[in-house]
Amino acid sequence: MPTLPPIDRVSADDLMSLATERGSSPMQVGAVLFLDTRAGLDTEVALGVLADRIRRVPRLRQRLIDVPIGCGRPAWVDDPAFDVSRHLSSRVCPAPGGEAAVLDIAAGLLGTRLSRSRPLWVAVLVTGVGAGAPASPDDRAALIIVFHHVLADGMGGLAVMASLVDRPADPLPRKRVNRRSGMPITTIHPLSRKGSGGMPSVGALARDAWAGRVRAVPHLPASLARAVGGLLALRGSIGAPRLARTSLNVPTGPRRRFVSIRLDLGRVLAVGHAHHATVNDVVLTAIGGALHGLLEQRGERQETFVLSVPFSGRRQAAAGELGNQSGVIPIRVPGVGHPFTRLDAVATATRAAKLAPAGASTALLGPFFRLLARLGLFQRFISRQRAIHTFVTNLRGPAEPLAIFGCPVTGLVPLTGPTGNVTVSFAVLSYAGGLEVTLAADPDTCPDLDALRALLEHEFAALLHP
Repeated sequence: MPTLPPIDRVSADDLMSLATERGSSPMQVGAVLFLDTRAGLDTEVALGVLADRIRRVPRLRQRLIDVPIGCGRPAWVDDPAFDVSRHLSSRVCPAPGGEAAVLDIAAGLLGTRLSRSRPLWVAVLVTGVGAGAPASPDDRAALIIVFHHVLADGMGGLAVMASLVDRPADPLPRKRVNRRSGMPITTIHPLSRKGSGGMPSVGALARDAWAGRVRAVPHLPASLARAVGGLLALRGSIGAPRLARTSLNVPTGPRRRFVSIRLDLGRVLAVGHAHHATVNDVVLTAIGGALHGLLEQRGERQETFVLSVPFSGRRQAAAGELGNQSGVIPIRVPGVGHPFTRLDAVATATRAAKLAPAGASTALLGPFFRLLARLGLFQRFISRQRAIHTFVTNLRGPAEPLAIFGCPVTGLVPLTGPTGNVTVSFAVLSYAGGLEVTLAADPDTCPDLDALRALLEHEFAALLHP
């Protein structure tokens, strides 16, 4: 009897991502790669190259299936009807072009729920971006990639991107021409995975689930230790009084808007090193001051802020090891006082928080959130929570410049979105000596996002150029 291949299940952290997808905004993340196309870019050739490189990431050709009760966690299976043309497309940037127009397109993609009937990702190549001036519409393009958070966390997303960009051994993209007609080939042909695992039977799912439970028994002490670590990570928020009401925490709608700030990574590192702090500490300090300034402009008074900061359970990820392995830790950040005094306080707080095992908080939050979801109470909970003010995600991206389709990647903008009653959130990504800070907001509950960006730029200037 042939041995059946192991069933690819979602992780415990993935289950939390699925449980938290309630309400008007899907749990989707992504990135924008800005490209220098002055050497030329053929759209159809670029899409063909990207379609070929999808073969490097099996997860991009799989869909997620729910399983019957008692058969374990949801599973990833090969999509027998996978057609890459359903996921790849191109469009011309609307006038006047520029990064703001691209980020508006990205916001629309991030807010459009991906179908569970197919692999959970989409990519759009935007041409004619320019710099927002009609005189130079063809010198830049942008590749927007959006995927469901259950497909990959931030580290996994970087692994996917690493599989799609140019490698030294990759041939330069060339226009494909029909030998008979001499006309360029413009069709993106479907990719398939013939012969690789299909839909498992209910019996196979049940046997695999019970085998997994048996294998988990020896790991119960480690699981208990992880739960204790979760208590330590969250001890500052469990039983703590609810935060005072502010306009930062209002139930959000489906719309999103992005703006971004670029910083010199070397300067941020130098300031952090001088204060025994990390890049993340510098960012959190600036965000605390900017949020204080925003509320002050709104006529509100709030001197400290609780920021939910993810800490990954791994240093790096490969394209074959996606999913989520992260936890969150609430960090209390001051919004008033001298910038360097605030930075010292933040560095002390984050050092204490990191004593807990990475990802330990998920051991507690995951089952709690899943229970709320089953009871139909999760949306009510996250729409009324007053435990945190915002989310801040910080990832270390590629240190060396990348290229794709033979075009240099000049900017790499991370995309996340606020959920529940968090009206504005932040995503930070380092790339090739720069640091990109993306502000994401519901424009209906945070209409002054441009003012917040100006305040954040002012806070960074006070820290980096005193």
